[in-house]
Amino acid sequence: MPPRASASAPPSTSPTPMRPGPPPAGSASPTPPGPPFGPPPVTRRRPVGAVDLTPAPGAVPPPPGGYRTPVRYGYPETPAETTTRLRPVRPRQRWRTAAAAACVVLGLGLIGGAVTGAWLTGDSSAETTGNPYTAARGAWHSVPVDTLFPRALQGKGAGPGGTHRTWTRIAVAADSTCEDGLDPLLLTTLRAVGCERLVRATYTDATRSAFTTVGLVFTEADAPGMRALHTRFTEQKLGERKDLMPRTYAPDGTSAASFGDGQRASWTVDPLTEIPVVVLAVSGFADGRTVADPQPAPAAMAPGSTTDIAQAGLGHEAKGIADRVERGLRTHVAELTEQPG
Repeated sequence: MPPRASASAPPSTSPTPMRPGPPPAGSASPTPPGPPFGPPPVTRRRPVGAVDLTPAPGAVPPPPGGYRTPVRYGYPETPAETTTRLRPVRPRQRWRTAAAAACVVLGLGLIGGAVTGAWLTGDSSAETTGNPYTAARGAWHSVPVDTLFPRALQGKGAGPGGTHRTWTRIAVAADSTCEDGLDPLLLTTLRAVGCERLVRATYTDATRSAFTTVGLVFTEADAPGMRALHTRFTEQKLGERKDLMPRTYAPDGTSAASFGDGQRASWTVDPLTEIPVVVLAVSGFADGRTVADPQPAPAAMAPGSTTDIAQAGLGHEAKGIADRVERGLRTHVAELTEQPG
């Protein structure tokens, strides 16, 4: 038996929880259910370390094998089912933060390098679309054939005395190098600007009395190079030299099959300055006659000229067709370089 507290000990002011024990031996049936605990009795303080296993007055012991509710500090413990298990917070992994920072730095470096490269090289979409030299240089393969060389050309006031002309396309040559389509001396003259590509087509007038081959030489030159070539042609009058006449395009199986070098009667060669293109044209009689003394278009178009070439209007044929093909190309390049908005 544990020692009881001495009579001189002061009374306790707070109840001491008691653990229910088994019913006394030989007792009757258990007491009907009721409150698990009655009012705490006033007890005296026990010595430290003493445990009193005596049931509290009025306590109802649990049935045999039943669940014994643990009691702490005078109230039952909250069942586990009424609590919420919180998700554990994973510790922050430093390698992920470092990887994200590295990606940001790398992305900024790539963007900065692209901007710097575009600034140094002058390569930007605005400059590409707004530069007529860039747009025109690739027109030989990007512009449809019927746009470069329409099937029919209207020459209002293009004939002698302001008469109207209508020209019909006979054939279009495949694009070629300048070596395949130009005489060696004319090729040497244009070598300063470089030759990107040559495209040509042959037309006939409404009466089918004349043939005209028109061509476009797409060069590799920039604006100063084209201006220098134009100045050279003007000052040295290269456009009037017979040894710089363009070649004809006379495909077999067409009505212009007999239109060869000996039938060349009048011509024009005009280096443009707004776009890197040289426009050229050469005309001749459709009956295949040989011309001993060809005339440049300006001379054949001069008022009062009485040569057969002038009377037949072959200078007007060459100049009129060349002008209209040039206008069509300029219009298309202007559409390509037109800025939105």
